Amino acid sequence: MERARSASLTLGRTSELLRSVWRFNHALECASRRMESVRGVTLQQRLFVRFVGKYPGTTAGQLAEYFHLDRGTISAAIARLEHKGLFERRRTHRDRRRVTLGLTAAGRALDGETADGIDKALETLLGASDATEEATARSLLERLATELQAMLR
Repeated sequence: MERARSASLTLGRTSELLRSVWRFNHALECASRRMESVRGVTLQQRLFVRFVGKYPGTTAGQLAEYFHLDRGTISAAIARLEHKGLFERRRTHRDRRRVTLGLTAAGRALDGETADGIDKALETLLGASDATEEATARSLLERLATELQAMLR
């Protein structure tokens, strides 16, 4: 009886979308904490490993730009990944001041692991979705992020 009542409750269009975003964020944070306890890295750190694995020689600035994060956040993340033995900083031969990022052997092993957990859930979801649904979801999330970031300026 109580469940049927709560299913009929609504807060309005914008609040219901926000509630779904909140639910998604909570689930993502829980999955990220689980990933950290099982694999030793958070979801964000795993994404950074994937990016540097795909684009060796990436700079901290490129990583910050791609993930829409400030340089301080990226610097702290890089330091944590170095401490975990997954990243290494490399000075370029042409410009000794320029530092690029690379994966260590442990980082390459993590990057090469097969999909499970969050990756598997996303593969299942995308496999059951068509390109239009994926594009719509991505577009809505990007536009919402842009609107929220504009509020902070």
